[in-house]
Amino acid sequence: MYEPNVVGDWQEYDEHAGLRVRVHSLAAAEPPRGRDDAAEGLTYFTLRVTVENRGARHYGIHLEDGQIDVRVGPDGESAFIDWRSSQFIEGFDVYPLRRATAVIYAAGAEDSLKQVDVQVQLRVEEEWTERRLWAGGIGLCEAAVAAGVGRDGLAHQVSKFLRDQDQAEPGTP
Repeated sequence: MYEPNVVGDWQEYDEHAGLRVRVHSLAAAEPPRGRDDAAEGLTYFTLRVTVENRGARHYGIHLEDGQIDVRVGPDGESAFIDWRSSQFIEGFDVYPLRRATAVIYAAGAEDSLKQVDVQVQLRVEEEWTERRLWAGGIGLCEAAVAAGVGRDGLAHQVSKFLRDQDQAEPGTP
């Protein structure tokens, strides 16, 4: 069964040697250019999508409007994406040992932000890659997770996994 990546995980592309992508820095944040009127009553958040080239050749990449889909809540409702405040990657050559990052501002109902799914379909050298999915959440208090609230929730599972990794491999990033 296909399992989504956790927000912060890197995902490698087999068809493009050395190229990898991740969704990270998922957090509540206001957009720098002000709120869009269409997002009235919604809570804004931001996320980053970073493409890194660890290979030997450069790749021309595109990560634009329509290549990022953000869903919130248990029913997977579409989040409002503020295209005006977001910064995309539009036709950029990523050379070896370099990165390019898109910054996305989105909004959703505050009670739905504990579950955020982000799907990315990167275009590399005019060729579409397979879609990749990352799962995460916003606004979970670490103390509440430790107390057992949301014991079966995705965020609790992610927190437990990360704590287990830190204990298993001390001193590794």
